[in-house]
Amino acid sequence: MPEGHTLHRLARAHQRRFGGAPVEVSSPQGRFAAGASLVDGQVLRRAEAYGKHLFHVYGPDTVVHIHLGLYGTFSEAELPAPAPVGQVRMRLVGATHWADLRGPTACEVLTGAEVAAVRTRLGPDPLRRDADPERVWSRISRSRTPIAVLLLDQAVLAGVGNVYRAEVLFRHGIHPLAPGRSLHHPLWTEVWTDLVDLMRLGVRRGRIDTVRPEHLPEATGRAPRQDRHGGEVYVYRRTGQPCLLCGTPIVAHVLAARNLYWCPTCQPESQKSNPPPKSLPPKSPPP
Repeated sequence: MPEGHTLHRLARAHQRRFGGAPVEVSSPQGRFAAGASLVDGQVLRRAEAYGKHLFHVYGPDTVVHIHLGLYGTFSEAELPAPAPVGQVRMRLVGATHWADLRGPTACEVLTGAEVAAVRTRLGPDPLRRDADPERVWSRISRSRTPIAVLLLDQAVLAGVGNVYRAEVLFRHGIHPLAPGRSLHHPLWTEVWTDLVDLMRLGVRRGRIDTVRPEHLPEATGRAPRQDRHGGEVYVYRRTGQPCLLCGTPIVAHVLAARNLYWCPTCQPESQKSNPPPKSLPPKSPPP
């Protein structure tokens, strides 16, 4: 499932290519035909993201809500638009570009009140300037639930997915099964700051990179990562491979129906009960 940086990147692209002008909206597949008829020809006032949700705002009570889910994708390019291919749920045609949406979990027109209800169900989004990390801390600091589970709970923290979850825990030496309430507040502040930096980097690059410059292939001589997700990471989907810091094989475990990855040496079991605070957060990769 795409993580929050992907939705914010899409929102920026759609604002740039379609925002502020009338947009032709259709549903070649037919499943969004009624919704498309409500916004076809209207001005797309704003495209914005919140967590893993994308909103196309045409008016205060006319908002197209999109959740890509596991299989949703956008394809887009400059005009002229080709004939639709496959199950295109929604097609946008603007003055210079077109975009096709396929396979989303949700594609629906909502009122302002319904949009507010969606947002109310979500925790703060690290990529939004109005995000309050103390709201997240208030939930984490009172919970016995493993921190790895809390970070994926969209009601606690919006937009973080499996990759950012695994990587930020590694970067701060936190065992993934540590109860949320075992974290110290200074450590949580460092984790939040790191998430903001890493996810903003993801928006700019269009992929997830979490490895510091001194551990990159060109610095260490190792082979670049070969994975369809792209990006250089420390532990995600590196089961059995040596840790880039200590050489210990990365381990994997299924937790709450999601694969979890960590380094047993850099994220020791002894820290499950009380990870110590750190004075400075690790440096994020350069922009």
